Amino acid sequence: MPRLEDDAEVEVKLDSAAGMLQQAIPAILRRGLFEAPGARIVAVVEFASTSYTGHAANEDKDPQVKMRVKLAEVAVDGDQMRLLREVMRAMYRKRKIDGTFDEMGPAAFDLDTAVEMLLAEHPTEGEYEAHEARERAAKRGSRVEQL
Repeated sequence: MPRLEDDAEVEVKLDSAAGMLQQAIPAILRRGLFEAPGARIVAVVEFASTSYTGHAANEDKDPQVKMRVKLAEVAVDGDQMRLLREVMRAMYRKRKIDGTFDEMGPAAFDLDTAVEMLLAEHPTEGEYEAHEARERAAKRGSRVEQL
C-alpha cells in the first residue's frame, strides 16, 4: 500500500454490505425510520476498512477507502440516546481540544466520565454471562419436561 502524505485527504465511502445495521436496528425503529423521514437513531458502530483506491501522484483526486460496518448497537430508548449523545459530545470536545483550541475551552465533561456513566447503567460482561447461563438452563429444563 502506498504511503500517503501527512496532509492527504482520504475520502471514506461505506461498503454496500450493510447487513450489520439491519440486524442492530430493532424492527420497531426501522418502521419508525420508514414512516418518519428525517427521524434519527443513535448507535455505536465499529467499522473495518475493506479496500482502498489510490491515484497517480499527478491526479487531482483524493485517495479513497471503503468501510464496512462490522458491529453496531442502536440506542432503543431516550436514556440510551441521551447517554450516547453525551459520549459523542465529549469525544468531539476532546478532538477539538487536542487539535486546536476554540471557543469551547476546556471540556467540562470528559470522555472517561461519559463512558463510565453509560456503562454504569448497563449490564457487565459477568452479568450478561450469568443471564446467558440462566437462559441455557431454562431451555434445558423445558426440553426435559417435554420428554
